[in-house]
Amino acid sequence: MEALKLDLSEEEELYTIDDIYALPDGKRAELIDGRIYDMAPPGWTHQRTLNYLNNEIYNYIKGNDGKCHVLPAPFAVFLNKDKVTYVEPDVSVICEEEKLDEKGCHGAPDWVIEIVSLSSRRMDYYIKLFKYRDAGVREYWIVDPAKQQIVVYRFEKEDGEEYAFGEEVPVGIFEGFSIKVQ
Repeated sequence: MEALKLDLSEEEELYTIDDIYALPDGKRAELIDGRIYDMAPPGWTHQRTLNYLNNEIYNYIKGNDGKCHVLPAPFAVFLNKDKVTYVEPDVSVICEEEKLDEKGCHGAPDWVIEIVSLSSRRMDYYIKLFKYRDAGVREYWIVDPAKQQIVVYRFEKEDGEEYAFGEEVPVGIFEGFSIKVQ
């Protein structure tokens, strides 16, 4: 029997954060494990949802003299503190100020929210889900306007729950805080 020979000479090129910074002005992309993923411009529903969530979280933190920071996209997160992963979550909540500098967040945010669009569905539900979990994100929300649902992963408890728009969604990292996404 003849052995199967594979041509491995065509390896996929791996990119780094330097390649992200070299993109033309106005072009946005994320980098996960050395692979570049182009980002489409967000639409009106996406931005309206982003503004609402960011404001609710900011007001809660400020109203409770919290030490965490809520930062909307575009905001750089160097998730694994390496040269091959760079993401821009729609909302990042970071409670360890030493992770922050003028370039972005170095390490996992405590809470990440992604708002799903047609072009980001696979990325948000699969690729980022596992990257965020493995990097140490404590809580991950996938807000899906098309499905009118929020999927919440609390990685410390290893559970996932679904909520419909209009329901109160408890925030795991802040006791007593919930958000009703409309």
